[in-house]
Amino acid sequence: MTVGSRAKWLLAQEARALLTRLERLRPFSLQMPMVTAAAISPAAQSAIENHMIKARRKLRGMVHGFLLWLDRADGQDVSPEDAQRRFTFLRLRFNSIISQFEIFADVLTQRSQHETGVWVAGLDDVAADALELPGYYKPPPVICYVDRGHGAAIRRARTRLPGGDENPVAVIRVPRERMVGSGIASSLVHEVGHQAAELLGLVNSLRPVLKGMQQVGGEQQIAWRLWERWISEIVADFWSVAKVGIASTLGLMGVVSLPRAFVFRIDMEDPHPAPWIRMKLSCAIGNALYPNPQWAGLVTLWESFYPRAGLDAERLKIFDMLEITMPGFISLLVNHRPQSLAGKSLIDVLGINERQPVRLAALYQAWGGSPARMRAAPATLVFAVIGQARADGRLTPEEESKSVGNLLTYWATRSALDVSELCAQHPRRRWRRERSQNVMTA
Repeated sequence: MTVGSRAKWLLAQEARALLTRLERLRPFSLQMPMVTAAAISPAAQSAIENHMIKARRKLRGMVHGFLLWLDRADGQDVSPEDAQRRFTFLRLRFNSIISQFEIFADVLTQRSQHETGVWVAGLDDVAADALELPGYYKPPPVICYVDRGHGAAIRRARTRLPGGDENPVAVIRVPRERMVGSGIASSLVHEVGHQAAELLGLVNSLRPVLKGMQQVGGEQQIAWRLWERWISEIVADFWSVAKVGIASTLGLMGVVSLPRAFVFRIDMEDPHPAPWIRMKLSCAIGNALYPNPQWAGLVTLWESFYPRAGLDAERLKIFDMLEITMPGFISLLVNHRPQSLAGKSLIDVLGINERQPVRLAALYQAWGGSPARMRAAPATLVFAVIGQARADGRLTPEEESKSVGNLLTYWATRSALDVSELCAQHPRRRWRRERSQNVMTA
């Protein structure tokens, strides 16, 4: 057997081995054990399964095409180098599909954990509520999972997965250290804000405005350059404060309470604002949306934790410029009217009236700790009420944790029952036939 023939034979064996491993990537619905309440939404399940079905089908066709090419090339002058190059491309594609599979598997496997799986399903409902903006976009399915680490993160829907495929769902990672209390809403809704900002094109519409502000020159130019650099994270913080009020800012304080060197660090390449100014900005946004003395009190508390005394002159000057330009920047942000909102501003569409501190305090008193009354309200409003009660000293951490855990369990259970009822209204035989056709062609 010549070297060329040997190479073709070996690569054919490897390609067939890829097919055998590909066949073992079974649909998640056939292998993920979880109680019904912990399941992801049908929309998310369908989007993920259909995405993986298409990816497997495409790769299977590519492998068969490669094997056919090898067979037709038998006896022809095809170099081992060329055959190896083509196979390497197939293997890289296979590995990218494995990476995509693992991204979703990390989310779904966790749903089998006792209690945590149901809580995470409840977070799906909170995220869905935080993303709702009827009439302005169609929100993608959102799924959550808990992981180690200090902060949360999102893999937005419609961004690129490993291998270049489009992500069919938004995947939000929340830190386990926030389970379970109202602080979880701060991290979760911030990440939802990234998805909402992308759907509305907020960052792209704000950047030119902020670049224009840099043309004024002078000492304030550096501040406007930083606001423009940080705008993506700031818009997400804005969304979080708008949805859950002071619960967002208190949760942020927990995230950015770091050693002093990190709190005052200014990195021109980092999309996150310096923690010291980010906390003050969150308070300023809160006061712009929900005027109340509580925000000034929180700023004073933050400055007592991290006094500026001892900072070098350069950083002091930058922080001074940021504070001087902050009111104008917030006014620009609050009154921004992107084309996606049809001439309306962010405060016009986010329904901030029902989340004013006085109203939140009144709701907490009216609910009187009644689980039934809390359950009837939108999830983000409930977190705003609980966060306000914590800030007012009317709710202990122990009571908060118990209430949040019970609410997450309820929301997950309610969604599961709603899905079961919906399925019962449709002919089971037809649904099973349609799904089996998709699975058989996967």
